[in-house]
Amino acid sequence: MLGIAVLGAGRIGKIHAGNAAANPKAKLVAIADPFADAVIPLAQALGAEAMSDCVAAIERPDVDAVVIGTPTDTHVALMLKAVELGKPVLCEKPIDLDMDKSRAAVAEVERLNGRVMLAFNRRFETTFARMREAVDAGDVGEVRQVIISSRDPGMPPAAYVKSSGGIFRDMTIHDLDIARWLLGEEPVEVTAVGSRLIDPSLEQYGDFDTVMVQLKTATGKQCHINNCREAVYGYDQRIEVFGSTGMLLQDNLRPTTIRRWSRTATDAREPLLNFFLERYQQAYKAELDAFIEALAENKPLPTSVYDGLKALRLAECALESANTGRTVRV
Repeated sequence: MLGIAVLGAGRIGKIHAGNAAANPKAKLVAIADPFADAVIPLAQALGAEAMSDCVAAIERPDVDAVVIGTPTDTHVALMLKAVELGKPVLCEKPIDLDMDKSRAAVAEVERLNGRVMLAFNRRFETTFARMREAVDAGDVGEVRQVIISSRDPGMPPAAYVKSSGGIFRDMTIHDLDIARWLLGEEPVEVTAVGSRLIDPSLEQYGDFDTVMVQLKTATGKQCHINNCREAVYGYDQRIEVFGSTGMLLQDNLRPTTIRRWSRTATDAREPLLNFFLERYQQAYKAELDAFIEALAENKPLPTSVYDGLKALRLAECALESANTGRTVRV
């Protein structure tokens, strides 16, 4: 049994802790968070020990691997502490909001031969994974364009926005990772535009609520990403992959597939799933299961710190492009 410590008892920590407790190849040993009101009831519910000190949790001899779901500004220190002790890590994105600090952390992980998996959970969602398998199988021939629509149901709290690093690092970074994954090539040019159509006060943080990003690879493959912090109809997540011999389309998920016809409605369907916790519930479980399986069977981790670094670099380029009005070379 692989002893797991989950760091963080917030909404992401709760998901990871529950999934770790449910995995038959792992034992949830401890959950660490300085906020007792969050960590104690969660640990009691899952049969783990509640701790207030994340470093102490990492150092426990019965902890074999660490899952980091703490605030972003703590990721590097906790990640490197685990790596120094030879313990594999599943870390939520991003590595850090600062590019130089992220590069230094990746270099240190490499120097110590650390095993770190960056948590890009969307790669593990069933439909996304099948789409990638279809691309690899040649179902669309040579990929020419990828189109990604990703819109939240509403603005996050002001306190979250202030510390999030901005929409490109916080929200678009997921789509940038999926773009790299589906294009099969690294983007070399980024062009972005940003607007404040929902909350003009975002200007004080240099942030936006509505953005579009264009990516181009060295061979000319293209990706278009559109994000918005508010979609009144729900959590909008769609992808189109267009190639030389066909196209793949991944549509939104709903609670059921029932469609209704009546005197007042034609082809009416249920609203979209509420937000990412519902939409990607299966993906979070599959992600942690893949992490544990890779460790148990000594396989390569499905994602790496380099995936995190490359997605963050694209987010930085998108922000620069939105601020300057120029295309930015990666």
